[in-house]
Amino acid sequence: MRGTSHPVTRKSGKALALLPLAAAGAWIAWSHLGLNRAGPLPPALPGRRSTLRTRAGRVNLYAADAQGGRPLLLIHSVNAAANAYEVKPLYEHYRDHRPVYALELPGFGHSERADRIYTPRLMTDAILDAAAEIAGRHGGVALDAIALSLPCAYLARAALERPDLFSTLGLISPTGFDAHLSRHGPADTNRGKPLARQFAAFPLWGRPLFDALVSRPSMRFFLEKTWGSRDIDEGLLAYDQLSARQPGAEHAPFSFLSGYLFPDDTTRVYEALRLPVFMVHGARGDFVDYRYVGEVVGRPNWTILRLPTGAFPHFENRAAVTNAYDAFLAAHPQQDQPTASIR
Repeated sequence: MRGTSHPVTRKSGKALALLPLAAAGAWIAWSHLGLNRAGPLPPALPGRRSTLRTRAGRVNLYAADAQGGRPLLLIHSVNAAANAYEVKPLYEHYRDHRPVYALELPGFGHSERADRIYTPRLMTDAILDAAAEIAGRHGGVALDAIALSLPCAYLARAALERPDLFSTLGLISPTGFDAHLSRHGPADTNRGKPLARQFAAFPLWGRPLFDALVSRPSMRFFLEKTWGSRDIDEGLLAYDQLSARQPGAEHAPFSFLSGYLFPDDTTRVYEALRLPVFMVHGARGDFVDYRYVGEVVGRPNWTILRLPTGAFPHFENRAAVTNAYDAFLAAHPQQDQPTASIR
């Protein structure tokens, strides 16, 4: 006997099939109409804030410059909700010892969040203009600079283009020594995929897609991958939630997700550095692939430290990071700046 399905069963199956569409529609409606994005974003760090007009647009700069000495510039990472809170342990540690600044890159934090394509060139220009501003505030002295993760590549390029602005470079968990992003591509190129960005930024579902990506459970998941542990910094998570709800917060992450913020010549840039470089990375979590670090190990201008932490070692063991960095700086006092070029 040939089996037949009951009419009620068929109707139930159709209803179940429509549930994902209904849920997606409800999420899109809530994102566009129900989510409050009017709340102000408090400062991520203490100290003075100023807005710099740069070639990359308006960027936010935190400053704690009451102390004398060589200025230090700190640069956060790039992700779906990046901001200056990511450098807070270093900023708070050094503000009592020397002038310290923290830059928020275009599209993040209190910086301009315009709807445009964000590229390594844009980020490098912002770093160069901020560094020139800081140097000018301190009589033209070259500064020390530390970046986290992907912006390490932007900072390295900035130092190659204007070595006179920088005395030393600090790279915390730098992108570019792993299997996917270690590249010798053409100079000043990126891995952007136009169709991927157009799809992600489509007006109907673009912001709802971003809201899902930066929901509290999703953000905790990715921070736990960064830490390689459930013991994340709760203050960072709370501030990231506020930052990700600001108007325009999705624009730079869409460029990140579609590859535009990933340089295609990262390895070439690192290998061309002649300034003293301090590099520290962790050994735990999803972002600890440094299989190609041998390209720079042993070079006299590179100092490399591996710690039993995740990708944000300055949160987990600030003392280990700052003690090693201070020893590195003591070994590299202010000196005439070398020249370099990318070939």
